[in-house]
Amino acid sequence: MFSHASHSSSSAAMLKAALLAATTLTAAITLEATHARANDLIVRYDQSQLLRLPRPVAEVIIGNPSIADVAIQGGNLLVVTGKTFGVTNIIALDGERNVIQDQRVVVQRDEVRLVNLHRGSSRFSFSCTPACSPTLTIGDDKDYFETISKHGEKKTKFSEQSSEGGGQAAAQ
Repeated sequence: MFSHASHSSSSAAMLKAALLAATTLTAAITLEATHARANDLIVRYDQSQLLRLPRPVAEVIIGNPSIADVAIQGGNLLVVTGKTFGVTNIIALDGERNVIQDQRVVVQRDEVRLVNLHRGSSRFSFSCTPACSPTLTIGDDKDYFETISKHGEKKTKFSEQSSEGGGQAAAQ
């Protein structure tokens, strides 16, 4: 009976060790998939980065256009803008459809000045530079996100009206 109990406890210990190893491996794979590598282009959400190519580009292919957008500036300069969080790639082709560069792009949140307020399961994001103001961040509370989005749209429309009317919209 003693040997049976000893065998059961060693089997349980081995099972725990195997589960721990599997969990560690899964976590490592997940981290590898989301963390940037040395040659990745890191772009912050709602910000842009420049990517200079060795020769002029004729065409750009974006792996997932919902994650990043690209604009060609001049012949060999790309402006890469982060649209949402994630990993994608950009393939730049020359006029003869030869690959100039296949660049992995990682879009991350700029967490240096970001503060998240959690109320239960709801999240509210603020950009603190140095005063804190509401900011649009994917994954925030739905009503909060819609409210901040509408405020941003109104501000943009007001700015467009002011510039079109030569400042008259602000006086009205």
